[in-house]
Amino acid sequence: MTEIDYLDHAEALLRAIELACDRINDATEADIDNQRVGGMITLTFANGSQIIINLQKPLQEVWMAARSGGFHFRLVGGDWLDTKGQGEFFAHLSRCASEQSGLTLRFNS
Repeated sequence: MTEIDYLDHAEALLRAIELACDRINDATEADIDNQRVGGMITLTFANGSQIIINLQKPLQEVWMAARSGGFHFRLVGGDWLDTKGQGEFFAHLSRCASEQSGLTLRFNS
């Protein structure tokens, strides 16, 4: 994959996260504060816990740091998949956000 292809897909992922936060905030009491600086988004929950998602351009990956650990994702066949075979990005984000917020939250592309 070229660097331009990676950046196009990674930017689409970050935009989807931002839109999902807006949708979740409108539909629930989650009150997720999302701050984007360049290729990094910080999600802050009402209890002060955070999830940080950032682009790793040299590796063509997206990394996510949550209370439950750190995860690396690579684009495979149109999906951002965990590099250790542990599933898809939005499934991980939904699980981690639900754990940290205490609510059932669903992120999707």
